[in-house]
Amino acid sequence: MWPWVSGYKCKNKLNTVFKFIPCKLVQRLYSKIHIQAMEADLYPVKKKQEIMHTNKITTLFTDIGGVLLTNGWDHNSRKKAAEQFNLDADETASRHHLTFDTYESGKLSLDEYLDRTVFYEPRDFTKKDFQEFMFAQSRAIPGMIPFITELKEKYKLKVAVVSNEGRELNEYRIAKFELGKFVDFFISSSFVHFRKPDIDIFKIALDVAQVNPGEILYIEDRPMFISVAETLGITGIHHENPEKTKAILAEYGLH
Repeated sequence: MWPWVSGYKCKNKLNTVFKFIPCKLVQRLYSKIHIQAMEADLYPVKKKQEIMHTNKITTLFTDIGGVLLTNGWDHNSRKKAAEQFNLDADETASRHHLTFDTYESGKLSLDEYLDRTVFYEPRDFTKKDFQEFMFAQSRAIPGMIPFITELKEKYKLKVAVVSNEGRELNEYRIAKFELGKFVDFFISSSFVHFRKPDIDIFKIALDVAQVNPGEILYIEDRPMFISVAETLGITGIHHENPEKTKAILAEYGLH
């Protein structure tokens, strides 16, 4: 049952305005009003900094590709594969774009994806050869994994991954880079059958994490995905490089 707004059950400055509204809803609305005001530049810099520290951050959502690791199977990797295995780059790219979303949504296995994109005709190399090449493209982004691990330990944070990745590639990357040592939940597109920017993947992440959206910072390299998450009250951080992201997190008291 909701805790209701009253002078002794919920100490909230909006009590006199929001009578008979659940306290958590008031808090979310209050936070949203402040966020919109900051985006509209209605507060002076000092006030913005004070507001940014109003909610205690308990949880980090983060992408994998582009934040913790390099992208798993992006344009550059596919271009290298075309050169390495003497593939028709245009045909491979066309087939990839027609089917990769289905693979990332968990509706195709990696074998099936490769059947459609590479092995639709005889090749002088094996699927094992090609898969090993795919997996070998992943690299850790310097400093990010140790930094997030340190924040988790120092501030007792929950950490959840919200990512678009096919199952086999995702499982390889989780194991190879030992992401399970600091990530509590993996909300991967191939596990939950929703892909960003579908808002349902963020709703699932909230359900699993069981925290107020105002307590979350979401680190993501694609602005569109941040915009979608923010409609649920999640605060996004556009990751461009480790130094900038660390500086923004420090503004929220995480350093």
